[in-house]
Amino acid sequence: MIPPIEWTLSGQATPLAARTWPNPDARWLAVLVHGYGEHLGRYQHVADALAGMGAMVVGADHTGHGRSGGERALIGDFEAVVSDVDAVVTAALDGHPDLPVVLVGHSMGGAIAVRYAQRFPDRIAAMVLSAPVLGVWPVLDLLEYDEIPDTPVDPSTLSRDSSVGAAYAADPLVWHGPYKRATLAALDQLLQTISFDQPLGDDLPVLWLHGDADELVDQADTRAGTDRVRGLGFEEHTYSGARHELFNEINRDEVFADIAAFTARAVKG
Repeated sequence: MIPPIEWTLSGQATPLAARTWPNPDARWLAVLVHGYGEHLGRYQHVADALAGMGAMVVGADHTGHGRSGGERALIGDFEAVVSDVDAVVTAALDGHPDLPVVLVGHSMGGAIAVRYAQRFPDRIAAMVLSAPVLGVWPVLDLLEYDEIPDTPVDPSTLSRDSSVGAAYAADPLVWHGPYKRATLAALDQLLQTISFDQPLGDDLPVLWLHGDADELVDQADTRAGTDRVRGLGFEEHTYSGARHELFNEINRDEVFADIAAFTARAVKG
C-alpha cells in the first residue's frame, strides 16, 4: 500500500482536502474524480492499482464531500468543480510538468471528467470513465417534487461483494441523506451543457467501463450521452453481472487489467 500525502487546496467555493500517492518512477499522472456522496478515502486500492500501472495518483474530495469544506453533498455549480479539478492538475504537475494526464472519473465524477475534457482538451492525454452519469439520469426526476424525497443511495447497488455495501453504509464521510435540490439542478445543467457542447476530440483516447447490472446508473441512459460526445478514440467495455462500483466489484482485477492495457496504449510517457 502506498500511503497518500494529504494536503489542502483552495477550491472555487471551499478549501479542498487533496491526496497525492507518490511514485518516483511515474510515467503518467492519474487524476481521480470521485462520485456523488463519497470521497477519495475509498480509493486507496484504486491508487495502488494505478501506481502499479506506472502512475502518480492525485485527487481531491469535491466541495461538500469527504473532508473538504462546504455543506454536505451540496454542489451548486459544477463548472466550479471542473475548475477545482484543473487546480488539482496544475498543482500536481508543478515539479512533474512532463507527465501525461489521465482523468479517471467514476459516476458523477465521469460527467465532471468529460466536462473537463471539453473545457481543457489540451491538458489531458486520455480518460477513463467508470459508470459515468451522462445523457439522462432518472434520479434527476426527483426535481419534479416540491420536497425532495429521502431516497439515498442503496448500498446493495454498488457491488456483488456485500462487504463493499456494508463499509459504505458504515462510512461517516459518505453522505447518507437525501439528495439536495441545488445539487440535482446543477447536475442537470451539467449534463445538458455536456450534450450541447463540442464532442470529444478524435485524438483523445477514452475508455468507458460499465456493468450491465448497474441499477444506479443504467448503461443505456449513459449511452444516450456518450453517443453525443464520443470521438474516434472512444472504447467501451461492458461487464456481465457487474453493478455500479466497478473498482469494488468481484471482478475488479479484470477491470484494472483492462485499464492497464488501455493506458499502456494511450499514454506516451
